Amino acid sequence: METKKRIYIGLLSASLAFAVVIIGLVWYLTSNRDIIISQILLLVIMTLAAVIFIILGAGITAIVVMIIRSRDMPSLENIAQLASETLFPLTLFMGKIFGIKKEKILRSYIEVNNYLVRSKQLLFPGNRIMILLPHCLQNSECPFKITMDINNCKECGKCKIGELKKFAEENQAIIKVATGGTLARKFIKEYRPNGVIAIACERDLSSGIQDIGVLPVIGVLNSRPNGPCINTDVDVDLVKEAFYTMCKGG
Repeated sequence: METKKRIYIGLLSASLAFAVVIIGLVWYLTSNRDIIISQILLLVIMTLAAVIFIILGAGITAIVVMIIRSRDMPSLENIAQLASETLFPLTLFMGKIFGIKKEKILRSYIEVNNYLVRSKQLLFPGNRIMILLPHCLQNSECPFKITMDINNCKECGKCKIGELKKFAEENQAIIKVATGGTLARKFIKEYRPNGVIAIACERDLSSGIQDIGVLPVIGVLNSRPNGPCINTDVDVDLVKEAFYTMCKGG
């Protein structure tokens, strides 16, 4: 089921509104103090807070505008990313207040990220795109270690690793299997790709997208028929679609 992007956008806006209310309450409780210096200091703090809120509000607006227009706007990209990263922890808190499951919020965040990356209409060569696979995609009974060398995969068909490896070879893409965020960051630092297609669960994808920062990342959620972190699965067609989006500009 497609996760609606408006969940994350709505929670971003609610987070900003919540922060404004808190600051307003602090202002109300302290504005009647008699000491001039305290009043001046409070005014400076409130002015800075107002500037920050305006910037964050502009960032949320930029995200909405880019989604509506289905087109990237480089002049607004940095402010949009700043708003998303700054308010992200608060969106999770607001989601908890509203009774929205964390996984649903993270899926919405990933969907927003993917939409914004696709709107960039990228055109990278295949050999500058990295496909990052989670180690849990490998069949748990497989005796071959593929974390450091995916070429050890025998393409037996018991998991999707072999099919993805073949696709990467046909398109000259970089493909790696990571056991976690630390190894994933190591691969990215070592190979310096122009873009990344990452397969993982909601938690790992959302944290990975934030860690990587300005590098374009399209996240593809895995399925977990056997529970988390063991014998997971993925829709290979979604991975191919993400690759062609980056490689051929959509």
